[in-house]
Amino acid sequence: MSNKTAVIYATTDGHTRKICDKLQEVLEKHGQPVDLVDITDFDGDLSPYSRIILGASIRYGVHDKQLVELINTRQKELESKRTAFFSVNLVARKPEKSSPETNPYVVKFFNKITWRPDMTETFAGMLDYPRYSFFDRTMIRLIMWMTKGPTDPKTVKEYTDWDKVAAFGERLSGL
Repeated sequence: MSNKTAVIYATTDGHTRKICDKLQEVLEKHGQPVDLVDITDFDGDLSPYSRIILGASIRYGVHDKQLVELINTRQKELESKRTAFFSVNLVARKPEKSSPETNPYVVKFFNKITWRPDMTETFAGMLDYPRYSFFDRTMIRLIMWMTKGPTDPKTVKEYTDWDKVAAFGERLSGL
C-alpha cells in the first residue's frame, strides 16, 4: 500500500470541492500525494490509498447518499486505513454549531452509522441564492429564515473559515 491519500467528496454546488482543493494544497505542501475524487466518479477501489478523507455537503438535512453508501458498504476496508470525515453545511456558520460535537447534522450522521473516522471536522459552507433553482432558493430561504440567517434572494455569502480548513489539512498531514 502506498502513502497516497484519497479525498473522496460529494458536493452539491461546488463549494465542498473548493475545500478539498485547499486540503490537497496543504497535504501536497507536506509532500503527500493526493487524489481528489468526486463520489460520482469513484470507481470503488480504495486499495491504492493508505489514507481516506471523506467530505460531503448537506442539502435538506442529509449528506450525499452515495457517500453514505460507500461508508456502509466499505466500512471494514475504511477501518483498516487512516480516515477522516468532514461535513460542509450552513448551520456551521454559527460558532456554537461549528464543531463535529455540536453540529446537529454531524451528530445525526454519526448516530445513523457505525463507522468512526480517526478525525472529523465541520466547515461552514457558502450561501449563493442566485445560483440555486427556484425550488432550492425558496426552501433554503425558509430554512435560513427559521435559523435567523440571510433571506435576501440576492445574497451570496461565503461562511467558510479558510484558516480552519488549512488547520485541518495540517492535522491531516500527521494522520
